[in-house]
Amino acid sequence: MDLGDGLKKLLLAGIGTVAVTAEKSKEILDELVKKGEITVEQGKVLNQELKHNVKETVKKNVKVTLKPSNPEELKRVLSKMTPEQLASLKEQILKMEEEKEEACDCEEAEEAVSQEEASEEEPEEKEPAEDHSAEE
Repeated sequence: MDLGDGLKKLLLAGIGTVAVTAEKSKEILDELVKKGEITVEQGKVLNQELKHNVKETVKKNVKVTLKPSNPEELKRVLSKMTPEQLASLKEQILKMEEEKEEACDCEEAEEAVSQEEASEEEPEEKEPAEDHSAEE
């Protein structure tokens, strides 16, 4: 089993837990309605609030990261994304490209400056001294 399958199973287990919790809360609210402790409308409102709170908590705390291993898997992941998710992804890609271009521009500028400094520091070439020992 690879990491992706394990992560998928973990996510599904979390979703299952949320679903069971929502069902259990509905049962409790229905029981309270039967006992007359709350009205049917109050029960519906409380149930909706619970569902909303669970969804918000999951959105805030659950982050799933997928690393597609090949182009086909990437296409499959992208095809399942919502328009909002795709728009967010595009923004992130553009931001990363801009940061990369800025980094490249900085590196090129630094390289040019260091080459310029190196050329200024190079000593002038001296002519080799004549060797008189061979004449004897």
